[in-house]
Amino acid sequence: MTRTTPELACPIAPVVDIVFSRWTTPILWTLNEFGRLRFVELERRIATITPKVLTQRLRQLERDGLVVRTYHAEVPPRVEYEISELGRSLGPLFASLAEWSPNLGEVEKARAAYDSRSSAK
Repeated sequence: MTRTTPELACPIAPVVDIVFSRWTTPILWTLNEFGRLRFVELERRIATITPKVLTQRLRQLERDGLVVRTYHAEVPPRVEYEISELGRSLGPLFASLAEWSPNLGEVEKARAAYDSRSSAK
C-alpha cells in the first residue's frame, strides 16, 4: 500500500487547519462584519474568548496575513485590528457555510438518533 502525505490525500487540509482552528472563524467573522476594532471591542463582541487566547489567535492571524494590526503611538497607545484583503477573500467560503447552516437541524436529529441507538445497546 502506498502512503501519501495528508496534504496530498486531502489538499484542503492546510486550509482547514488555518481557517477553522477554534477561534479563527469568530475573529475573522467579527472583523469582517464590524470593520476595524480595538482589542477590547473585539473581546467584547466575542464574549467567551479570554484575553490570552484572543492575543494568541490575533498574532497567528497576523502572521498568516489574514489580519492587519495597526499600532498608533499615542498616549495611551492604541492598537487596532482589521481583516486583510487575504482574509476578505475567505468571504465566499464563509457565505457557503452560512448557506449550509440551516442543515444544522438535520445534524442535531442525526445525533439524537445515533445517541438513542447507542444508549439502547
